[in-house]
Amino acid sequence: MANNNSAKKRIQIAERNRLVNKTYKSTVKTLTKKTLANCEKFKKDPNSDNKILIQSSLNETFSIIDKAVKKNVLHKNNGANKKSRINKLVKALLTSN
Repeated sequence: MANNNSAKKRIQIAERNRLVNKTYKSTVKTLTKKTLANCEKFKKDPNSDNKILIQSSLNETFSIIDKAVKKNVLHKNNGANKKSRINKLVKALLTSN
């Protein structure tokens, strides 16, 4: 256990940051799954409403990934890799239909 005040404070700050980082990572995963679910919906019923749904969820996902990279929750290459992977799947789906 920490013996001085500065070490105790660092423990508190580290815990607070861990919770914030956990929130960002969880949100990235959730929005990624949401985007992929919208892709499946579009695959079953390709219409303009579903296409707009994909675009909006993709924009939302990219936004949160960029924010996580900006806050140093994700490394910039990791964020770029996630965005690339999602975009590749979406583009393949949209160009096939």
